[in-house]
Amino acid sequence: MIPVEKALDAILDHVRRMGTERTDLLHSLGRVLAEPVVSGRDHPPWNSSAMDGYAVRHGELSQASEQHPVTLEVIEEIAAGALPQKTIQPGQASRIMTGAPVPEGADAVIRVEDTRGEGNRVRMVQPVEAGDHIRLRGEDIRAGNIVLAQDSTISSAEVGLLASVGRSHVQVYQRPRVAILATGNELADLGDAFSPNKIMNSNGYAVAAQVIEAGGVPVLLGVAKDTREELVDRLTQGLSADLILISGGVSVGAYDFVKDVLGELGVTMAFWKVAMKPGEPLAFGMLQAKPVFGLPGNPVSTMVTFEQFVRPALRKMQGHALLFRPVIEAVLMERITKKPGKTHFVRAVVKKTGDRHEVWTTGNQSSGVLTSMVKANGLLIFPSESGEIEKGQTVKVQLLEKNFSSQAVPGY
Repeated sequence: MIPVEKALDAILDHVRRMGTERTDLLHSLGRVLAEPVVSGRDHPPWNSSAMDGYAVRHGELSQASEQHPVTLEVIEEIAAGALPQKTIQPGQASRIMTGAPVPEGADAVIRVEDTRGEGNRVRMVQPVEAGDHIRLRGEDIRAGNIVLAQDSTISSAEVGLLASVGRSHVQVYQRPRVAILATGNELADLGDAFSPNKIMNSNGYAVAAQVIEAGGVPVLLGVAKDTREELVDRLTQGLSADLILISGGVSVGAYDFVKDVLGELGVTMAFWKVAMKPGEPLAFGMLQAKPVFGLPGNPVSTMVTFEQFVRPALRKMQGHALLFRPVIEAVLMERITKKPGKTHFVRAVVKKTGDRHEVWTTGNQSSGVLTSMVKANGLLIFPSESGEIEKGQTVKVQLLEKNFSSQAVPGY
């Protein structure tokens, strides 16, 4: 067995970025840019009004008040999307809408709330300063500037920024296609006839959901029986994928043939066991440049090992800089024990109480109890060298993708 940290290092050393592809703007959400984005124009492209109001010469309103209003002639109305047709002269103003270009001669905008309209004349009852309520040309973006660097992750704000510079398509790193094979004579797939000696293939679908959550594209290969022939046949069907995941068959049982079959297919293995619980029988290797993972067969073991090893690999393949779930510190609200020698990832519930986080285990930690994973919003990291953690001690908790409000710090 190798430690968790060494296993993770070995995986990330082997994994490489995917190629790139061009995608439309909305489908770029969550992706990583494979090019810098340069603006071809200033934004805003002109001095524009930040308010509905009137474009004015500020000096004429320096003494304006309710008691001594300044009355100006309204010479035109400028709607958003329209261009001014007239220049503001002394004694004049133009009615202007938010986002519309400020006309020549004006150097401020007064809010409509600070005016009193009278037909084609308007009374100004507040003073303004030069530049009030005007967005200057290029104050957000200058033409020729890089607005998004290569390797930026695209969130909703980046989508808005890309739209503002007119980019309908961008170059991003590809999403890896992940072949997922569940193994075991005891498994039935969804839609199969009910049999009292079978259990449902939950692993295939849980892992597929984790792949989607990590940004990949799952390719379900179904269930393979515990025979060399069927394993070879099913895995061969998945060789066109970018990463291969096998759930089950990687332990040392009489019917665990995955190790032999991977060897027959030409997979070079890096390791077969990791000093962790759940998830000790974890295999990783490479088929040429294609990562291959053998995950344990128990449902929780499968999901936990995916979180620790497969998810970071998938994120690296997509060009992400942040590979890991955030980890926070929390106060343990119960005593827990284990044998030293393995890192345990304990299913747990974290809550914010006052100015601190508190954490409890979800109860039964058997690797077959999937409901304990459903209850968990975090994995308490019980260090390898430790044998017990007392109630009240501070521990590290890896947050899962559940509703949780926290100031989180990334990394282990």
